[in-house]
Amino acid sequence: MADWSLLNWTALLPGTALWALALYVPLSGPLARLEQALAAGSLSEELQQLLLVLSSLLLALAVGGLTNLGLGWALGPGWGTSLGVMAALYGLFWGLAASREE
Repeated sequence: MADWSLLNWTALLPGTALWALALYVPLSGPLARLEQALAAGSLSEELQQLLLVLSSLLLALAVGGLTNLGLGWALGPGWGTSLGVMAALYGLFWGLAASREE
């Protein structure tokens, strides 16, 4: 029985990763505030960077997982992942378009 629950969670990982990638830029605002708070603290620069990287990965994966679960529940598991692909490609497209304008 435990093997089936593990298989069910691994099926959600691609969509979760895609949503984490797609939502990383909107999550940059809270992460910038965290970076400022860490800079004002007394931690070493290496420890600040480690905390920032770990917290940004955990935040992106948590929000991506919740988004994937919510869309998978509302629309079906295939749709949640498909929309994640579209959102990630949309962000990549606009990122490349913005870099060409500069």
